[in-house]
Amino acid sequence: MTAFKRAGGESAPAGLQPDRRQFGRAVLTGVLVGPAALSAAGPVVAESATAAKRRPSAVKLAMQLGGNPSAEDLLLAKQLGVEYVTLWVGGKDATLENFRRLVDVCHAAGLKVWNIGNWAVHNMPDVTLNLPGRDKKIAEYLDYLRKIHQVGLRYTTYAHMANSVWSTGSEPIRAAAGRSFDLAKATDERWLNKRFGSPLTHGRRYTKEEIWDNYTYFIKRVVPVAEELDIRIGIHPDDPPGPELGGVPRCIFSSFEGYQRALEIADSDHVGLCLCVGCWLEGGKLMGKDVLQTIGHFGQRGKIFKVHFRNVNAPLPQFTETFLDNGYMDMYQVMKALREVNFDVAIIPDHVPQTVAGRRMGDAFGIGYMRALLERAEQEV
Repeated sequence: MTAFKRAGGESAPAGLQPDRRQFGRAVLTGVLVGPAALSAAGPVVAESATAAKRRPSAVKLAMQLGGNPSAEDLLLAKQLGVEYVTLWVGGKDATLENFRRLVDVCHAAGLKVWNIGNWAVHNMPDVTLNLPGRDKKIAEYLDYLRKIHQVGLRYTTYAHMANSVWSTGSEPIRAAAGRSFDLAKATDERWLNKRFGSPLTHGRRYTKEEIWDNYTYFIKRVVPVAEELDIRIGIHPDDPPGPELGGVPRCIFSSFEGYQRALEIADSDHVGLCLCVGCWLEGGKLMGKDVLQTIGHFGQRGKIFKVHFRNVNAPLPQFTETFLDNGYMDMYQVMKALREVNFDVAIIPDHVPQTVAGRRMGDAFGIGYMRALLERAEQEV
């Protein structure tokens, strides 16, 4: 019998060798995932805030895919044993029709969708800085919430940064490339083809009071719609969570105290955290409380809706993102803390270092490592 070589050189029967096109068709038709996964009527989507409170706690390992996942992407997610996926689109792709298509494609592959993010209403300077067109942008955000509600989604991630996620390049991490940031080298940043230059990204220096007032204006218009639609909004930390970048104070989502005040202003069960562990580790002592204390406080109050599970080599003023096992945080302690607060939402590997084998290899390493940590936590908690 003809044989093919596995990665380690071992031969396997030719009859077991996968054909990419056949696998792709099988994933999209549900052949590989079994009839049980496809038996429920309608799309398989994330549950509502109300339903989540009734379920027994369980950390849901999830995988982040692009805005148009291929059959191989979906098959890999199944092979890695994840139940949920998260997706991101933007601009002309943020349509009701496309959201329906994405949910259906993932459903056909036996996967549930935790959220479909929209880059166009994420990190909105119009809203954060009260620029011309603010109300129009808020209306666009509310329209986005209504669209994901129509396809059965009950969660979305939102970031409130006026001038984006900042990086200053990449650094080698175990011979891979990890995103890095050095405050001394931070001169400009780009977001959705917009360039934000230093020292003042928007022409002047803003006050903390302005940033807080603008957040309050936004969230007070969003909460009634989120509650009506039963959609939870997880707010992502500033990245990096410095006191100020480009003349804009990062005074809200860069500390424990800032989050506490922001959630009090929102005053809603439907507004909470998308807890990026990496961002919290970037901030270090600037955050006011460490990541384990933060999980304990907000987790016990049911305010953590999603987690980005990643590690860095050091806190500010300079850091590089690492693999989960070689940063300065013991990630088992993070997983154990999540399990101790009966964490019942999705957790994904994020900002995976770039390996010679591409993004999929990094994702596979991350998911496998997370699964091992979770199994240990389940035994100990």
